[in-house]
Amino acid sequence: MRRRTFIAGLGSAAAWPVVAQAQQADRVRRIGVLLPFDEKDPVIKSRISAFTQALAELGWTNGRNVRMDLRWGHGDINQIGALAQELVGLQPDIILTNGTPETIALQRETQTIPIVFASMDDPVASGIVPRLDRPSGNVTGFAVLERSLGSKWLELLSEIAPGLKRLAIMFNPLTAPVSAYMPSLEIAARSLKLMLIITPVHSDAEIETAIMAFGREPGGGLVVMPEAFTTAHRASIVSAAARSNVPAIYTVAAFAREGGLLSYGVDQVDNFRRAATYVDSILRGAKPGDLPVQFPTKYEMIVNLKTAKALGLTVPQSILLRADEVIE
Repeated sequence: MRRRTFIAGLGSAAAWPVVAQAQQADRVRRIGVLLPFDEKDPVIKSRISAFTQALAELGWTNGRNVRMDLRWGHGDINQIGALAQELVGLQPDIILTNGTPETIALQRETQTIPIVFASMDDPVASGIVPRLDRPSGNVTGFAVLERSLGSKWLELLSEIAPGLKRLAIMFNPLTAPVSAYMPSLEIAARSLKLMLIITPVHSDAEIETAIMAFGREPGGGLVVMPEAFTTAHRASIVSAAARSNVPAIYTVAAFAREGGLLSYGVDQVDNFRRAATYVDSILRGAKPGDLPVQFPTKYEMIVNLKTAKALGLTVPQSILLRADEVIE
């Protein structure tokens, strides 16, 4: 072999790692997304919009250097397992989820594909991660759990509806681990002399029946817990509460914007925006198990004065001054 040819060959070989790295950097990354909602739901549309916008600001544009494969549960928990299996079969580089049921379903299907959750109650209690500071494994993300919120919900609702005696705590036990909120709910209930009534629901029919029964006697109120099922079925909840004249507090802003009395909770659009930073880090080489679970930094309160008037309630000025949005 001629010396010049051999040296040229060495030069080409030395360039191989650089070329391989460039090809790796240039390839289109695949992001799977598994959500329990309907794709037309404005709540999840705003969250996904915030996520994709934040990704674009970090250099990842859908259709250019990333491809997003979205799967929707349409509010049916029974679909989640099959959707998780289907999504993992596509072998994406990373998967984004909303909360607990989707993440658990995906964990059953893969221990290697990175998973980032954007709106989970308690990942440790749910058995998804062993610890918050170093989740280990292939899962990390952003939680929405703030245990003290339970007392805040009761205090706000009691300020607006001072005649309350009983409060229904509504949730779907298949999708909402509410035990973390119960201590603060119970402490506030004792202080405010309120009786808490645990009210599990699994369908629109059960929602309607529970709220109608609760509204037959005066002094009843409703706390709707933060979870995907109640959010997906919010139209039924808000409508039943209005017809039964039951004052209610919700944890997702869309409830108040769509006719509910009052909402106070985590700004989940902000959580999805922040989730993009973890997706970016993992796509650039970070390990999900090294990224600590993050907690909320923004909360929002929405008051619907139209609904308050229909219920015969006067919203105190102290609440109006604290509200991020007042619907008149």
